[in-house]
Amino acid sequence: MRIECSAPTRIDLAGGTIDIWPLYLFHDQSLTVNVAISLRAHARIEPRDDGRVELRSLDANAIVSAARWPELDGGGELSLLARLARHHRLDGATLTTRGESPAGAGIAGSSALTVAACAALARWNNQPIDADHLLHVAMNVECQTLGVPAGVQDYRPAFYGGIAAIDLRVDRIDRIALDVDPRELEQRIVLAYTGAPRRSGTNNWEIIKRHIDGDGHVFDCFERIRDTANELKRALGRPDWDAVGRLIAVEWENRKRLAPGVTTPAIDDLIARAAAAGAAAA
Repeated sequence: MRIECSAPTRIDLAGGTIDIWPLYLFHDQSLTVNVAISLRAHARIEPRDDGRVELRSLDANAIVSAARWPELDGGGELSLLARLARHHRLDGATLTTRGESPAGAGIAGSSALTVAACAALARWNNQPIDADHLLHVAMNVECQTLGVPAGVQDYRPAFYGGIAAIDLRVDRIDRIALDVDPRELEQRIVLAYTGAPRRSGTNNWEIIKRHIDGDGHVFDCFERIRDTANELKRALGRPDWDAVGRLIAVEWENRKRLAPGVTTPAIDDLIARAAAAGAAAA
């Protein structure tokens, strides 16, 4: 038996970072708006004859092997895959993963890979694919691996696909599918890679600490980001593409105010060139 699963990465249109627990609890009516894209993460499980468990990352060009799952080191090489294999008690198989997006590209490649691996492992164990359970495990295992709090939005587009708002409520997290023609959105967007990976976990942790410490500037930025995300959701629903572009530009200005590392000179240069060529927002 051979099992293969894949999950899409995403573009974050508005409301990112506020989806990190517990930040959204401090801002009523918080939500994010994102869209799944065609760059995917892949996971494959194949049986072995020797009873061992082997983990392979084609992106990292790394292999980890153990006699049985309890011997996998969740703090060592390929720690994310090791933690997932330990949680699902994978034995007698090889788990291989690869991503189509560059590592650290900022489009939730690791979250998509985690969702794909969780789905493959559930299938391997003949378990039903329960969305709430799978998303809970995926987020918590990635959080364990990163060592900092993880956001909740990245796992939804990886599991469901499509264009959606993620409603961040006190009692639950709702995914609200938006009735938007994906072709209309696709023809208006260019996705560019800077060639330099980012470490969002580190930047986000600094922002979280400042928020928890009562930084009024950070709090105000998130209030504005929250309001802009809600307006963007409504603009997409009409759809009003001029308003969508204007709101993405507003959201970016507030996002840059969160911390110095949100943007870089290279990103600023790319955005300036895009604007000179007629882009409405970035």
